[in-house]
Formats: sequence, structure tokens, C-alpha cells
Amino acid sequence: MNKIKIAIEGGAGYTAGELLRMLLRHPYAEVKYIHSESNAGKPISSIHTDLLGETELVFNDIDYSDCDVLFLCKGHGKSLLFLKNQSLPPTLKIIDLSQDFRQEDDGFTYGLPELQLDKIQSTNKIANPGCFATSIELALLPLAASGLLNDDIHITAITGSTGAGQAPTETTHFSWRNNNISVYKPFRHQHLKEIRMAIQKLQPGFGKDLNLIPVRGNFSRGILASMYTKCSEDFTYVKEIYRKYYSQHPFVFISEVMPDLKQVVNTNKCILYLEIFNDKLYIVSIIDNLIKGASGQAIQNMNLMFGFPQDSGLQLKSIAF
Repeated sequence: MNKIKIAIEGGAGYTAGELLRMLLRHPYAEVKYIHSESNAGKPISSIHTDLLGETELVFNDIDYSDCDVLFLCKGHGKSLLFLKNQSLPPTLKIIDLSQDFRQEDDGFTYGLPELQLDKIQSTNKIANPGCFATSIELALLPLAASGLLNDDIHITAITGSTGAGQAPTETTHFSWRNNNISVYKPFRHQHLKEIRMAIQKLQPGFGKDLNLIPVRGNFSRGILASMYTKCSEDFTYVKEIYRKYYSQHPFVFISEVMPDLKQVVNTNKCILYLEIFNDKLYIVSIIDNLIKGASGQAIQNMNLMFGFPQDSGLQLKSIAF
């Protein structure tokens, strides 16, 4: 089988680095181009230093006519401007990792495979979901598919520092972040809009409040989302709903015991835990924000778009300790 040709635009950031680590070992893909305006001509390993000895690629200009798929890692607001100023081949598949097209604007498909498997397989343009959105949606979609989201949803979710991107800010440098946690954007996080959109694809009448309290964690990667909502259904029935919904999806697992974040770090997994407290269903959802929450999910979408097995290039090992 001829390998598909990969291009990455915006190649110096965290998501591009994660894409490279996985795509360099993908059995059906070849990274041909990786572009960074500020690093032109430099070896990839001078920025993504863990790739020393893994690749001789340098940051270069992209020949879009020589590519099968383009990953956009340019950051929020920049993908929209980039596509407006480019004339790309109509056959080129695009996977955007920003939030610019997550409302399915301009012909983009919202790329959560556990929500829109068939649609992803037949599209040329993917809007990769946000990291908080991925963890929360995977926790709630089985309930939405059964029409069981009938009350407000209360969510507290903590994320690692890589969720803020590579550019240093006041709240990401080591001295501030270490031994520290903080709340940011309570009830108004930008991912709430796409979470509601995803729920309403399965339960169109859903109009209850989504109360999200995001927390900055003092660790580098991973998301733990902890949430509850009222549910009067039998717990055995609820667990069966989840198992049935995810039976054909290779990366979502239901745990019988409370999971911990290291079980998913460096993997494309989502692990869910369910428990009933009186009339409330409590759900924990854990993912790696850079893999299932970003680059791994982007590769999963690429696999679906080209007809590869979903787990191609994504058979990864958790860090465990």
C-alpha cells in the first residue's frame, strides 16, 4: 500500500509535536512537509528535541499539490485566516485542530468519532474537538442517545499546563504553576458551545444548564472531568447503555473502579467511571489532553477518512508511573 503524504502547518507547537511523534511510526503515513514561519530551515529535532535521532526532517515550505492531508496546528483564530488566504487543491483533506470550525462552518465536520463515525468517513474537512469538550462529551453522549439528560449538569474538570499551548504566559510558567491550582473561566469556557452542540445532535430537545468549572492543574498533561446530573434510572441499565454505546469504539473504556490520570497519559484512551448516589449519576472521564484531546484524535479522524483501522499509529502505552 502506498503511504499517504502528510503536511503539518504550524509545526512548532505541542499539538504538532505530538502529531509527529505518532505519524513517524504510522504504518500508512509519510510526513512530507512541516511548516513553521519562525523556524524555517531548522531541523525538526531542534524544536521537538525528543525526536533527535528519529527523523532528519527540517521545517520546510509545503507543496500542497503533493499532499493527501493537511493538519492545521496554527491556533485559534489563525486557521480561518489561513484558509481564506490559500488556494488549496479541492482533493486535499484538512484536519483543523483549532476551534475555528467546530460549529461545522464552511463544510467542516465535527470530528468526534464516537459521535459522527459515518460522517467523518465521508468528509474532506474535519474540525477536531476541544480537549475539555472531548472528555465531557464522551461522558455524556450515551445518556443523550437514550434521551436521559433531563436536568442540569454540573462539571468540574482539571487540566494540565499543556492545555494552554506552548507560548509562555503568566499562568503557565513553572514558578506560578508548580504547587498551585486555580479556577479559570467558570461557567463561560469556550468549549461549552460545542459540548451543547454535540449533545443536541443526539438529544435535540436538551436545554438544561451545563455548569463547567475548569481548573488549572499543577501537572503537564491530562484531563480529569468529574460531573453529575439527576438520573432516576436503574444503575445496571445505565451501565448497559454505556457499554452498548461504546461497544464499537476502540478507545473508550468503562472502569469498575475509580481511575487515575496516569492510566491514560500518552494514550488515545478515554476511561469512564460511573456511580449512583441517591438520585444522581456521577461520572468521571479521563483523557490525555494532547492525544485523545487533540493530536491522537486528529490521527484517528485521518484513519477514518482514508479507510485505515482506527487504531493505526495509535497503539500507545500509558506512562503508568
